[in-house]
Amino acid sequence: MDPLTSLLQEVRSCGAVFGRNLLEPPWAVRFADQGALTLVTLLRGEGWIVPEGTTGEERRYGSENRYGGAGGAVPVRLGPGDVAVVTGPEPFSITDDPAAATPPLFVVHPDRCTTADGCDIGEDVILGLRTCGNSEDGPTVLLTASYQATGRVSERLLGGLPRTLLVPHDAPDPVLELAAVETGRDAPGQQAVLDRLLDLLLLSTLREWFARPEACPPGWYRALGDPVAGRALRLIHARPERAWTVDALAAEAGVSRATLARRFTALVGRPPMAYLTEWRLTLAADLLARTDATVASIARQVGYRTPFALSAALKRVHDTRPVELRAATGGAPTADKPSTRA
Repeated sequence: MDPLTSLLQEVRSCGAVFGRNLLEPPWAVRFADQGALTLVTLLRGEGWIVPEGTTGEERRYGSENRYGGAGGAVPVRLGPGDVAVVTGPEPFSITDDPAAATPPLFVVHPDRCTTADGCDIGEDVILGLRTCGNSEDGPTVLLTASYQATGRVSERLLGGLPRTLLVPHDAPDPVLELAAVETGRDAPGQQAVLDRLLDLLLLSTLREWFARPEACPPGWYRALGDPVAGRALRLIHARPERAWTVDALAAEAGVSRATLARRFTALVGRPPMAYLTEWRLTLAADLLARTDATVASIARQVGYRTPFALSAALKRVHDTRPVELRAATGGAPTADKPSTRA
């Protein structure tokens, strides 16, 4: 198992909110739903993603920012078929003209959609199931999907992404076309279908983004292509509970201890054992927050022989203990009782 697979297994859609928008210029839609991640695509027409706080000058000169950036407030242009990912809970808008500052047709909140002045949207905006807009025959078809992603594993993935990233597409994408059709359906199991479609769209978009020359992928992603560091990374993510040492990882990779340590550190940005500890504690933190497993059980799952060893590692690296971490995240009590989860 590679790191991207490990991360995406934890950042999976559950109850994704899909929306299809049929729009006639001028138009704008504001997103204030505090979603950790929002996928945006235009099936027809063109538009702009405008982060909150964009200045007038940035709105006028946003056309230079075609592929997204490292996290500024400059608008990002979307063409037909392009797929963008917006990360973080900060509000943003999508509009046909960033310089016009068009009032939003509606605002997406965590639990509802409203007009710009806070009133519930009416039938003039609701055009069908999961479909809104200002014209059923509008030349622009905007598809969005957002969901929450919580926990330390999610933070590792989202922390490696810019505020807005964009992957251009010049040819029709059958997955996008299927998503557009399924967004308007109301069949049994529909939410599960939409969730899995979003997972597929996110995975394919991230892989394409990381491979682009303008991207700056995290060290662990760059290291995956290396036969030595990549092999060690896959072993760590596949078997975090194993009693790994640098010697053991080097033997599996078929190189000397010194070679593994040098290649891994150069590509990933930290030594193998430091990365292993970081990954184990990331997994432990999410297990403490999301399950009722005992600390002893969690310790064994992530590679610590005793709960005391896990507690000491958390204290040393994050200055916290399992009971404190679980209480802070609202997780289950830490009493050593039988668990309903492995």
